[in-house]
Amino acid sequence: GIAHIFPKGLDHILFVLGLFFFSHKFSHLAWQITLFTIAHTVTLALASLELISLPSSIIEPLIALSICYVAIENILQKKMGFLRLVVIFIFGLLHGLGFASVLGEIGLNQTRFITSLIGFNIGVEIGQLGVIVVAYCVLGFWFGHRYYYRSFVQIPASIMIAMVGGWWFLERIMPFI
Repeated sequence: GIAHIFPKGLDHILFVLGLFFFSHKFSHLAWQITLFTIAHTVTLALASLELISLPSSIIEPLIALSICYVAIENILQKKMGFLRLVVIFIFGLLHGLGFASVLGEIGLNQTRFITSLIGFNIGVEIGQLGVIVVAYCVLGFWFGHRYYYRSFVQIPASIMIAMVGGWWFLERIMPFI
């Protein structure tokens, strides 16, 4: 799971950073990360059991759009509302389907399905927490409570994340156009 985040999961890192830049307050961030984790665990389990399946040609562009959406919402919204949590849950479902393809490549031991799934998710969570801790140490701690944080950190970082997500979306749909 950690290997999916470092070094292979730049899309996941940008999504988690998008969550961080919206609100680096732990309580707000905890709700977002928890919902995201629950959602991607559900679809990861269902896809690993082959109960649901979507081709990566659909999932990967949607993951890129989820990165764009979160970043754009960071720019347009100032406070977290219930809709943000719903959107994060839905995007977590998408990311879980993306994880399923990675887990399929690794090879899930069917005789130890639950422990393998839990182990992978723990690795992903450690990776996510690592991203959040680094972001907090580099930016949140020093600048998070400054009056200029939104103007000079949150919005520019979110613009860059949205641009990368948009580029990935175009890159991922180009073979199909």
